Amino acid sequence: MSDNIIVIKGPRELELMRASGKVTAAARSLGREMTAPGVTTRDIDREIRRFIKKSGAEPSFLGYGGFPCSACVSLNDEVIHGVPGRRRVREGDIVSIDVGAFMNGFHGDCAGTFPAGGISEEAKRLIAVTRQSFFAGLKFAREGYRVSDISHAIQDYVEGFGYSLVREYVGHGVGKALHEAPEVPNFGKPGHGPRLVRGMTLAIEPMVNMGGAAVRVLDNDWTVVTVDGSLSAHYENTILITDGEPEILTVPEDL
Repeated sequence: MSDNIIVIKGPRELELMRASGKVTAAARSLGREMTAPGVTTRDIDREIRRFIKKSGAEPSFLGYGGFPCSACVSLNDEVIHGVPGRRRVREGDIVSIDVGAFMNGFHGDCAGTFPAGGISEEAKRLIAVTRQSFFAGLKFAREGYRVSDISHAIQDYVEGFGYSLVREYVGHGVGKALHEAPEVPNFGKPGHGPRLVRGMTLAIEPMVNMGGAAVRVLDNDWTVVTVDGSLSAHYENTILITDGEPEILTVPEDL
């Protein structure tokens, strides 16, 4: 996190964030459309980078902390931070694509996990549960609730299906910095953490493992994988706390 200060955005800042969020969501959609057997993870990254720049934005991830690419592309047991390269996506793989776009001084951040061709019923359910757990948490992304109310709702939903939540990596505030306060875990008891107020912008991102919760980082110092080799899925949107229903700033096409 950039610091421990939660930055509240005003109307003009939010208009700029909506614009960056729109580009970010479209980049995720492009990644979803490209996910197919035979494509390389580098192909996906290259086209996402080209799209973001063509849209008048810059890839948020490129060079962030030394990350060498514009998108994180993670396959199967890779949870997050997959580094694109020559590897080809195979039939039956599940592909997590995490993207960010920086435009007019503000970041958008979103992710999704997509099937490559025909996938197993178990993998389909993991992807669906991960996505729906975001919306379970979103119900509590309202003024007056606390951050951990979102966290608890996600955990309760996911664990109800027998899956595990990654604990070492969490959601976060987002705005002028890609990672701002507060942290938004995907687990925990309700009623804790900062109180939600209008103007807060958060990236809520469940990371769900089919097996155990334990993860490790590969030798490339980036890619996080499940210790037991089980499949993992990721879903994320940037959202705004309002005086009513939360607003998704990286609106998915299939919402």
